[in-house]
Amino acid sequence: MNELTQKQENFCLAYIETGNASEAYRKAYNAAGSSEKSVWELASKMLDNPKVISRLEALREQAARRALLTLERHLEELATLRDEARAEGRYSAAIAAEIARGKAAGLYVEQSRTEGEIRMVWAGT
Repeated sequence: MNELTQKQENFCLAYIETGNASEAYRKAYNAAGSSEKSVWELASKMLDNPKVISRLEALREQAARRALLTLERHLEELATLRDEARAEGRYSAAIAAEIARGKAAGLYVEQSRTEGEIRMVWAGT
């Protein structure tokens, strides 16, 4: 498999960080004096490069795995706290821990009213 150049790797990392191809291109390459249109065209070409596409997919998968592991550990810790509180008869603390687990998992919607408008926000976002 052909490896990326260092600048291509830097582009991929910057793109994952920013989500903006033009900004990632500016960070990875010397684009001083280049027009916005030129930077956009060059960045678009980068996103069409099969090696770059493959690397971006790998970076996204790594980020998703890390996020999932972090969420799993967080939910497990909250479950442990809930169970300990329940065992000690501290039901308010147990309920609070369980609600925190639900919010972290995105199971609750929070609502607020502002001057007649209802604003719904998914907990944890």
